[in-house]
Amino acid sequence: MIPSPTWANHQNIIQRSNLQIEQYPYYDPKTKKVRINDLISFLENTQENNVVLLHACAHNPTGVDPTTSDWEQIAEVMQRKKLIPFFDSAYQGFASGDILKDIEPVRYFAKKFESMFVSQSYAKNMGLYGQRVGCLHIVAADK
Repeated sequence: MIPSPTWANHQNIIQRSNLQIEQYPYYDPKTKKVRINDLISFLENTQENNVVLLHACAHNPTGVDPTTSDWEQIAEVMQRKKLIPFFDSAYQGFASGDILKDIEPVRYFAKKFESMFVSQSYAKNMGLYGQRVGCLHIVAADK
């Protein structure tokens, strides 16, 4: 599941991986805020064990991020529904100017979830455009 809207290549990557795409409501252009109630409702009504793509910070293309309270609500429903977080962190440091503050949602989820994915791109925040430098972290339950 990906937010609507999201970075255009998210859809391309998912389609080329032969995975099913669902879009969850994310941004309200009128209020310029996250549609948190619609997002939570969507998550409440989805099947267990789905992977949910989340932008860690500086949501692309809107730049609008959930509040701390929003992140707590998202985590709570995702835990209850046994959904799997997949964070995309491409702009760490761009939202607040502090790379540690911008990764707080990921750290919060890492404390709450046994399994999750985090992809990090260093092309933008380290000035490595054209290099496509990054990594994928896989947090797996120890069972």
